[in-house]
Amino acid sequence: MPKLGAEPIRKAALINATIFEVGRAGSLDVTVAQIARRAGMSPALAHHYFGSKDQMFLAAMRYILRIYGDSVRESLPGRGTRGRLNAIIRASFAPVNFQRETVSAWLNFYALALTSPEAARLLRVYHRRLRSNLLVALRGLTDDPGRVADTLGALIDGVYLRAVLTPGPTDAAAAQQVIETYLNEALA
Repeated sequence: MPKLGAEPIRKAALINATIFEVGRAGSLDVTVAQIARRAGMSPALAHHYFGSKDQMFLAAMRYILRIYGDSVRESLPGRGTRGRLNAIIRASFAPVNFQRETVSAWLNFYALALTSPEAARLLRVYHRRLRSNLLVALRGLTDDPGRVADTLGALIDGVYLRAVLTPGPTDAAAAQQVIETYLNEALA
């Protein structure tokens, strides 16, 4: 007989194990058995909860996106004329969102979106929400909020890409400085 209440705990353990294993490998070239072992359960149980490795990874990305969204909401409304904008940037590079494993998961998420319609849909939702939030934050700060929002989104993606390709721990302060330098020039 299954333990009552164990399913959410086991799913969370599998999601965290997926993020860790993908981050460690730097790719989706990990097995369900590796993920399950990291989570302390059998591969059969992992398949029972998610069905496939891709479904586990998509659940992990939904979790990462939820944490990111929570980070943005916690940082809002922000202070000053750039308060909302600063809150989005702070959340993008907060320790919970900018650790090596999470950044590696993002990189692999983009790659999976090329072949998985479900990943592509989830990525489109993220891009639309980020752009919408940036547009609201940039209103009144620039004559062309669309251009600045698109460039800022691309810069954040680029900083994540460079961070995961650079050996050692991620450097959130340096990442934020790249974004701040661009914003100071774009909003001058």
